[in-house]
Amino acid sequence: MFSGIGVTGFLLIAIVALLLFGPNKLPELGRAFGRTLKEFKAGAKEIMEDDDDRNRKPVARVEVNRDEQNDNKRLPE
Repeated sequence: MFSGIGVTGFLLIAIVALLLFGPNKLPELGRAFGRTLKEFKAGAKEIMEDDDDRNRKPVARVEVNRDEQNDNKRLPE
């Protein structure tokens, strides 16, 4: 994502953020940004799981009558 930003670029961004928001506001902005990323990640995970559930094929259930099951266990006459 930030593969083009080096140490110098990161320092420049940090200095600009300090000048714009001040040192007291930066921790609050960092927490808000972290919460936003956490919610986005959870939403994306939920969408992916929902999509996986839709793509799964339903499993057919076979019901066996107990009488038929017992008949199969008998020895041939």
